Amino acid sequence: MKQWMKVLKNGLSFENPLTVLMIGLCSVLAVSSRAEGSFFMGVAVMFVLVMSNVIIAAIRHLIPEEVRIPIFIVIIASFVTIVDLVMKAYLPSVYSFLGVWIPLIVVNCIVLGRAEAFAYHNRVWLSVADGIGMGLGYTIIITALAAFRELFGGGQIVFLKMTLVTLPAFYRPPNILLLFPGAFMLFGLIVAGSQALNRRMAAKQAAAHASVKEAM
Repeated sequence: MKQWMKVLKNGLSFENPLTVLMIGLCSVLAVSSRAEGSFFMGVAVMFVLVMSNVIIAAIRHLIPEEVRIPIFIVIIASFVTIVDLVMKAYLPSVYSFLGVWIPLIVVNCIVLGRAEAFAYHNRVWLSVADGIGMGLGYTIIITALAAFRELFGGGQIVFLKMTLVTLPAFYRPPNILLLFPGAFMLFGLIVAGSQALNRRMAAKQAAAHASVKEAM
């Protein structure tokens, strides 16, 4: 269980796909203008990550190394199709906003990268933790970025047709926050903050290990 939790936490901190590994950035910068769309994009990516990791880890000994990438893509594409059809049927407004980015999960570097780097070399239960951790790390960052941009760039946050937060009428939102330059700048600040937090956590862990060795 300790190893499972360690793998899970890695996706949230030291191996966060966006702020540390720096993969899957295209979708983040493209859809992070609305918190609603970003949240469901994160949920979709997490679902595909977990399910594809499970299948790949379960059959990894049966997959010939020479054709592993095409097999990974077929497995990932199957779950992306499920997400695409479900979202189109039950969340048409979100599906319309996300557009082509849902089918493009098939070639998202996060999903294919974790299949190659982790699921293909580890057992199912650890691959589940990796999928959840990476998916949560992606979802938290993209949703937080989108919420900030939507609130301070548009003046309010709307989720499933409900207005969650509205800024006072005298506030004049800068449009740049809803444009790509604003997304780049805000994401850069998130990366800087995340790196600083990770360094602090790493220093604390190193100090704790050192104190344990001294005690022994």
